[in-house]
Amino acid sequence: MTTGAPGPVGYAGTVRRMESPPDAEVCHWHPENRAGVRCQRCNRRICARCMHSASVGFHCPACVASRSTQRFSPRSAPSAGGLRIPARSGRDATTVLIGLNLAGFVLMVLAGGTGTRLYDRFASGGGGITGDHGLLGGWAPYVGMDPVVGVSAGEWWRLVTGGFLHGGLLHLVFNMFLLWMLGQQLEHLHRPVRYVGLYLGSLAAGSLGVMLMDPMALTVGASGAVFGLMAATVVHQLHRGVNPWHTGLGGLVVVNLFFTFGRPGISIGGHLGGLVGGAVLAWLLDACDRRRFPRLAGTSVLYGLLVVFLAAGVWAAGHWTDPLLG
Repeated sequence: MTTGAPGPVGYAGTVRRMESPPDAEVCHWHPENRAGVRCQRCNRRICARCMHSASVGFHCPACVASRSTQRFSPRSAPSAGGLRIPARSGRDATTVLIGLNLAGFVLMVLAGGTGTRLYDRFASGGGGITGDHGLLGGWAPYVGMDPVVGVSAGEWWRLVTGGFLHGGLLHLVFNMFLLWMLGQQLEHLHRPVRYVGLYLGSLAAGSLGVMLMDPMALTVGASGAVFGLMAATVVHQLHRGVNPWHTGLGGLVVVNLFFTFGRPGISIGGHLGGLVGGAVLAWLLDACDRRRFPRLAGTSVLYGLLVVFLAAGVWAAGHWTDPLLG
């Protein structure tokens, strides 16, 4: 038994290091306690006495103390599974994404919205901006005619722009709250370039889901991207030995799925597409990082799948067949 370095703030004296193998399921700070959870930052095993809740997983006392005194390296800190996590909390890209969604909603309101009163415009959104840039597979004035508007008519940008418009103030606020809560943690983990790719990839996967299930419905909202961020966070937690039910994220996913299937007017394809897409993208990123591939390789895979999702959405919009009308 050797004597380790002084313990973290709040721990008197010195802390004994465990003699057990590195992978033994015992707490780093309390070797007498079993520990099935690892610190999100340093990968040390921690018991219930040491766990400090974080938005993504748990932190050990040393990492909490180091963060509060800014003793982390400005470049990166080790994390579970060999992943490197930047020490500086990331919010810049998340703030920009929220700003773009807010700008889209303001443009909708100024362009007319649904109704003549300002209150109606804020409550329901809509208007010319939605008709011109909302997600729509295709629309024709008469049955049998070629679409005159929509993705199948060449307006492929709707696969992206529809994700920055919303159907009302409540819709916007709820999505932006989740984006802020999940986004800053994922940006902190992946850095802005990867994080934006994860967001846009999830958005594109949600749009693909809409094109596969109900492309004739005009759809707006960042829900597909937000569902993708939820799924990505779950995947990252599972890969780090963190139980999503213990962090509350599992319950959040279940509640959102309940509203997806239980409330009319919600795009099931958009939500499920984003959920699956975000999970796939996060799994691939973790796989690349665990295998020590160059960071550029993982980023390239991310943006490559973004292009694949968009191309698949364009194809699906042009080949969709109504199950009732044929």
